[in-house]
Amino acid sequence: MAAPKLKMRLGDLLVHEHIISNEQLMQALNSQKSTGRKLGDALIELGHIGERQLLEFLAQQLDVPFLDISQRRIPSEVALLLPEVHARRLRALIIEDQGDSVLIGMSDPADLSALDQLEQMLSPKRLELAVIMESQLFDAFDGLYRRTADIESFASQLEEEYHQGSDFDLSSTFLEEGGDATVGKLLQSVFEDAVQMRASDVHIEPDENSLRIRQRIDGVLQENILKENKIASAMVLRLKLMAGLDISEKRLPQDGRFNLQIKGHNIDVRMSTMPVQHGESVVMRLLDQSAGLLSLDETGMPEPFVKRIRHQISRPHGMVLVTGPTGSGKTTTLYAALSELNQASKKIITVEDPVEYRLPRVNQVQVNSKINLTFSSVLRTALRQDPDILMVGEMRDQETVEIGLRGALTGHLVLSTLHTNDAITSALRLLDMGAAGFLVGSSLRAIIAQRLVRKICENCRQVHQPDQQEMMWLSNVVDSDISAIKFSNGRGCQSCHYTGYKGRIGVFELLEMNEAMMSALKREDTEAFSQAAKQHPEFRPLALAAFDYAKLGITSVEEVLRLVETVDVTG
Repeated sequence: MAAPKLKMRLGDLLVHEHIISNEQLMQALNSQKSTGRKLGDALIELGHIGERQLLEFLAQQLDVPFLDISQRRIPSEVALLLPEVHARRLRALIIEDQGDSVLIGMSDPADLSALDQLEQMLSPKRLELAVIMESQLFDAFDGLYRRTADIESFASQLEEEYHQGSDFDLSSTFLEEGGDATVGKLLQSVFEDAVQMRASDVHIEPDENSLRIRQRIDGVLQENILKENKIASAMVLRLKLMAGLDISEKRLPQDGRFNLQIKGHNIDVRMSTMPVQHGESVVMRLLDQSAGLLSLDETGMPEPFVKRIRHQISRPHGMVLVTGPTGSGKTTTLYAALSELNQASKKIITVEDPVEYRLPRVNQVQVNSKINLTFSSVLRTALRQDPDILMVGEMRDQETVEIGLRGALTGHLVLSTLHTNDAITSALRLLDMGAAGFLVGSSLRAIIAQRLVRKICENCRQVHQPDQQEMMWLSNVVDSDISAIKFSNGRGCQSCHYTGYKGRIGVFELLEMNEAMMSALKREDTEAFSQAAKQHPEFRPLALAAFDYAKLGITSVEEVLRLVETVDVTG
């Protein structure tokens, strides 16, 4: 292939075609001198030209096609003709293999040195060039160059290493220098893949004839099955060593944590093991410490909502509860509130299991049931430490609830979490746990209920017409006519790994206590409390908040109905 060449330098061409002015070119050249970046990048950064506009112009000048690959399914075996390290370095991706030639996409087709290298690497195949956007290129890299092949190859290697004896002594094997190199590489690949896919949890589950490695991405599990089921024990052992757990104990569940550096990310791993039929199952929660804590404004809450929460947490005493199922972002909300309250004039003590994020100036206590350092025992001590604000990781039992409520009653601001479905049932749950009505009614100030719903991918959003059943369910959620509303969903593309969703957004509900609710709780009249809560003028249920997002095209009808408890529409 004859390398495509520009008739004159890129900057002069753009000025000649009146796309940019001479002043803008000079400005970009000065910026290029100081940063050392390419002229095109400098022009895009300064806002003189858009990436798409520049690439379409380049494609036209070089007489090569400009391709949008966001909707294109590229087989991974085709992409792998060019190894990942070279693909990322040269900003090039093989899109099609045509036998004697390959179609290769580049974000900078005028880079002649990169083209020469590609010709050498892919010889004897001819190169056909196309121009693609850099953002699409990186999305494709993350999706196509997964670590699954590495994971499979290390798994089979490990299986071979330990196939010689069926009853090999793992403890001695692993403690030998260099004996665990393969299992280390395998776990490294598992973690790298998880970080690349933005997974929040990794599950390792041994089965009779296979080993499942599952990742929770945007709240949904995705599975990778390995046939090498024998290696599960080796992986679990290595993870236990990393977390400082008892490697000889396989009959009882264990919890631990360790820290990892993966691709520039500082990852805190919370690990839980549990004995199952064919070995031990491991679940790891990945907490990216390098991402930093969010403020209340960054949690995705609507602005009026943030103002109301700020008002609640600025009170000198009382209890504020954050509620929702596991993985709904309760901890993120609590820490966002704490980071706002974290001032030199305030003494803050937290009691957590485990401590998820480290905060400066905050006295964080990790509970440890083995030495009887429980929530209730720490709380009693904490109240004697002259705190202004207490944060209790979770209201688990009657004793913890009562101490927390009494703390709120005696002049402390108490923040805590509870595992319930919505705000109204949370207050009733406190009564159900055995707390006295007068305590709950006098101490409780506000309840935040939250969920996370998946966001529709921006690149493949399309109009979606809900079917009859979905419309029936939605009409049970919303009283008004919904037939005229245009809903959306995701078609599935390269950027969202063909799921139709990318990222999540919080759906919130805030119940602020008023006189009617407090007096109903003091009487332990649950019916009157529910009625008073529903009549509160500023109370908007979770289902309606999710529906608002669906109306705006942020989330899909499917996600709204997943959140809403299925209503029996036949009766």
